[in-house]
Amino acid sequence: MDIGQLDIWSLLLLLVVAGVCGAIAQGIAGYSRGGCLASIALGFIGALLGIWIFPRLGLPPLFTLQIGEVAFPIVWSILGATIFVAIIALIARPRRYNP
Repeated sequence: MDIGQLDIWSLLLLLVVAGVCGAIAQGIAGYSRGGCLASIALGFIGALLGIWIFPRLGLPPLFTLQIGEVAFPIVWSILGATIFVAIIALIARPRRYNP
């Protein structure tokens, strides 16, 4: 993803789409920490993870949204972010205190 050629409105739209994808992934994984910025970061991390994992499995992109010059993979972003959030949830489990 090369976001260097985007105008301000395309960049804002890309941030909104990434935030929605990250929020959906947090809902699927059942682990929600952070707010809007965390959802945007998870959407982008999920997109990068999805672009890296799923083509190696031989899967084609299912739903790609073209925003300016950038093709944002919606389904791979949600699935990649869900995997990432599930890993974070396993690592950051709350500790139980037994006196």
